[in-house]
Amino acid sequence: MTTERATLMKPIWIVDDDQSIRFVLEKALLREGLPTRSFTNPREVMKALEAEGESDGPQVLVSDIRMPGGSGLDLLAAIKQRMPGLPVIIMTAFSDLDSAVSAFSSGAFEYLPKPFDLPKAVELIRRAVGESQREDVAEEKMEDAPEMLGQAPAMQDVFRGIGRLAQSHVTVLITGESGSGKELVAHALHKHSPRAKQPFVAINTAAIPKDLLESELFGHERGAFTGAQASRRGRFEQADGGTLFLDEIGDMPFDLQTRLLRVLSDGHFYRVGGHSAVKANVRVIAATHQDLEQRVKEGAFREDLFHRLNVIRLRLPALRERREDVPVLARYFLQRSAQQLGVEPKRMADAALERLGQFQFPGNVRQLENICHWLTVMAPTQLIEVKDLPPEVQGPSGVAAPMGAGTSLGEAPLGLSDASHLGDPDRAAHAPNSAPPLDTWIRPSAMPWEADLEQEALALLKSGRTDVWDALTRRFETSLIQAALATTRGRRIEAALKLGIGRNTITRKIQELGLEEG
Repeated sequence: MTTERATLMKPIWIVDDDQSIRFVLEKALLREGLPTRSFTNPREVMKALEAEGESDGPQVLVSDIRMPGGSGLDLLAAIKQRMPGLPVIIMTAFSDLDSAVSAFSSGAFEYLPKPFDLPKAVELIRRAVGESQREDVAEEKMEDAPEMLGQAPAMQDVFRGIGRLAQSHVTVLITGESGSGKELVAHALHKHSPRAKQPFVAINTAAIPKDLLESELFGHERGAFTGAQASRRGRFEQADGGTLFLDEIGDMPFDLQTRLLRVLSDGHFYRVGGHSAVKANVRVIAATHQDLEQRVKEGAFREDLFHRLNVIRLRLPALRERREDVPVLARYFLQRSAQQLGVEPKRMADAALERLGQFQFPGNVRQLENICHWLTVMAPTQLIEVKDLPPEVQGPSGVAAPMGAGTSLGEAPLGLSDASHLGDPDRAAHAPNSAPPLDTWIRPSAMPWEADLEQEALALLKSGRTDVWDALTRRFETSLIQAALATTRGRRIEAALKLGIGRNTITRKIQELGLEEG
């Protein structure tokens, strides 16, 4: 699996005139499944880019500062002109520290002091790879994929709203369930705005620990806290002139809400540990799946910030509110999955499409996308029949039924179902006062692990506990994540890809489930 992954991703380019440095990094990164390509000076790098183009360029660039064939800082400046989203790590000796720190003004991702600790160097490069992949996905969404698909009246209202708001600089609040496509709407607003050629920067405020979020948003000065070895720009500075998308704004810590309100009011802020005000010309688009009015009533969200964000509100419909869009979305996702995997796209039989259209999609469009990816891999023939659909779509009695869980959002696990899914709904509906014993609701066709799960659920339900859903969900998610991390030797990004969830989701779940230790 490590070798296969190495062939699927772009290489890490290492630039250093010291052969021993190149050798050590090459071997360490290859052991981690990260392919490499080495150069002895910046001229070789630029020649390779000229000959091969940016599309065949690096995933991450790691460069020394002082080399006979040119300066690493000059290389950084040249690379950033051609590939502004590429993470560049500067290697430096102590004597070069000041110049390395100044490199951050040119957009360096981080610097690596020599002599370096090899595991820490690999971890830093891994972080840069994660950032690069995030940028790649964002770029793909912006340029390659259609912005949004949908013929349903509810989506046409959204499209009209995007059209009216695109040329404006006004703050927009996007609401809707998880997985309904809020970030796509933010991308569309940016792409059709006067800021389209400037940066689009996204941050999920729920996925970043509270003590790091302030630095992520506003940046920090050198020495502001332990580990702050250099000044660093935050997301507001990175988005200067463009758009900043604040996802899951309802989860922002209360004390940071005050700082955000200040920026929205006058456009000024201070880096962590800084004493000089920084000005940022940024259009803010916020999104949440929560009821912000209720959060205000509960005292968890500032009322003045709510009114500042709630200038214009766009509500995204859930997928179950626009079922007529399921066929076109399914066809698109099947084609895209096939393209990503290098196989022929599969087609859905009419009966399978009809069954899919009956599903409730608690995970919305994101869940449909993951189902289509699953079908691309798992369906045995090119024509997908009803029997090929995943179990949660078919339902326990062969009918598509709503689940309290999604396939990929990390909010509830695949395969868990409430009592209404365990038996015959028709029988239950016609005999509400003569329900059979709980044990008879076990599905005869359940896989062994599903039967074990249902037996465990029955035991807990009979015991009188009222937290059965939460208890089993935690155990299920813990097992899934631990198994994925075991197969990837602890690499979270790869584990998230295997599970079909986002990098932010797996990070949040690891924290929620207490899996950080060991």
